[in-house]
Amino acid sequence: MKLVVRVKLLPTPVQAAAFEATLRACNEAATWVSATGFEEQSTANRALRDRCYATVKERWGLGAQAAQHSIKKTADAYTALRANLKAGNYGHPGGKRYERTAGKPVAFRKDAAQPYDDRMLSWQHEARTVSIWSTAGRLKGVAFTGQAEQLAVVAARRHGESDLIRQNGTWYLLATCEIAEAELNSYPVGFLGVDLGIVNIASTCDGDRYAGRRLNRHRAQDRKLRTKLQKKGTKSAKRRAMRHAGKEKRRARDINHKISKRIVAAAQRTGRGIALEDLGGIRERVRLRKPQRVTLHSWSFHQLGAFIGYKAKRCGVPVVYVNPAYTSQECSKCHHTERGNRPSRAVFTCRVCGFVEHADLNSSHNIAARGWWMWVRGAESQAPALMLIA
Repeated sequence: MKLVVRVKLLPTPVQAAAFEATLRACNEAATWVSATGFEEQSTANRALRDRCYATVKERWGLGAQAAQHSIKKTADAYTALRANLKAGNYGHPGGKRYERTAGKPVAFRKDAAQPYDDRMLSWQHEARTVSIWSTAGRLKGVAFTGQAEQLAVVAARRHGESDLIRQNGTWYLLATCEIAEAELNSYPVGFLGVDLGIVNIASTCDGDRYAGRRLNRHRAQDRKLRTKLQKKGTKSAKRRAMRHAGKEKRRARDINHKISKRIVAAAQRTGRGIALEDLGGIRERVRLRKPQRVTLHSWSFHQLGAFIGYKAKRCGVPVVYVNPAYTSQECSKCHHTERGNRPSRAVFTCRVCGFVEHADLNSSHNIAARGWWMWVRGAESQAPALMLIA
């Protein structure tokens, strides 16, 4: 299993300026390659390399490896774009968002991540420094830091490329590490059903609910501040908005990490698997009023599910994804399904057997039951192959 460890770099001002120039050159080159491939309707890696390699090296002064990585980054971006279009993540064909996305070439930000292989980057773990290629030449003795356990993982398990990136003025290397997987528990005694929501971020069939009221208040304040800064429109307002956006993402990621860790620990401790709803395409399927859409779209359900998936894989806990249809309307006792079973958001009352339960807890029981039947049929779900740990 692959994990990505974020290692913080501590460059001098001269080294930081060289990094900035390097990213700018690599991303300008990648944007030009993208426009060329889009115009010629040929975005495969081999075709782009044959057409653009010499020009990229000459015009932007990139080394051989850096030029090839910039070209491959462009080809990978188009591969991801086609997959997202096919999955409906940009709406349906013919829609405004779909046509706007598909009708223009991919462009790269000036500080977008740039891949580095072992020819361009070497690690000195004892000295905690790296030697890294730049457009200004090879930079030696660039210091890095991080948590001791994470640096130990990088030293022992690093495998493949690392990405140089700048986030909020800080430089990082995203190191890909190959982690040994735990032996999968092939005979779980049952499944821990997890219902993902907004008021309660996650509810399990054990009765644990991770409330999101405090977080939702923070998110409402964030939206209000973001709107205010966007209306103001000054440079200082834009800088503050960028800083605040990073803080908002870090808060959500931290909460998702904590929730996923507790859920996986509970499943591992009791010898069970984990059942989750397959929420792929939920933004396209659900029809809500505008205020509700803002609330739904601003929470990263996919990130929480992905965190649960990769943490479970590290512990050998099986994970299955079930059809979410009618889990909130089905009675977990008699399985009668009716919209009237939900007299309110938080209450479930079966119209047939009279069973009364908290709506999220009832849904989690249904998810657990569906997960067990999927496991019996051999429909194991795969956890994500690549995740980032900070």
